[in-house]
Amino acid sequence: MVAEVVYALEPGLAVGEFIDLLQRSGLGERRPVAEVERMEAMLRGAGVIVTARRERVLVGVSRALTDFAYCTYLSDLAVDRDFQRQGIGKKLIRRTHEVAGLETTLILLAAPAARGYYPRIGMEGHDSCWIVRSTGWPR
Repeated sequence: MVAEVVYALEPGLAVGEFIDLLQRSGLGERRPVAEVERMEAMLRGAGVIVTARRERVLVGVSRALTDFAYCTYLSDLAVDRDFQRQGIGKKLIRRTHEVAGLETTLILLAAPAARGYYPRIGMEGHDSCWIVRSTGWPR
């Protein structure tokens, strides 16, 4: 019998577990996983951290910034490659939105490899996102 996935709020998620999961999911390529202090700050600054565990092993995580009233930015959604295509990501998104408040607008920037995933689970694309990269303002 396959163990069930257990979802929980984990504001105290250990940075080592977070980094390990990001690497197992492929998202580690797009995050500063070698900078442990920065990764710890990312966890501390999150308004909502929802985890998915199977037999206590972290297999998925959602990390969001929110004002709990108007908008929720889903900054990280990671599911271990071995556990993808099982509905874990969709459940993490839903639970994150429920905790932040369904009256908030949930916003995320998709990793290039995941762009096709979000429309399949019912999310709507938006064509006017603008960013200034962490390298600073354009000259």
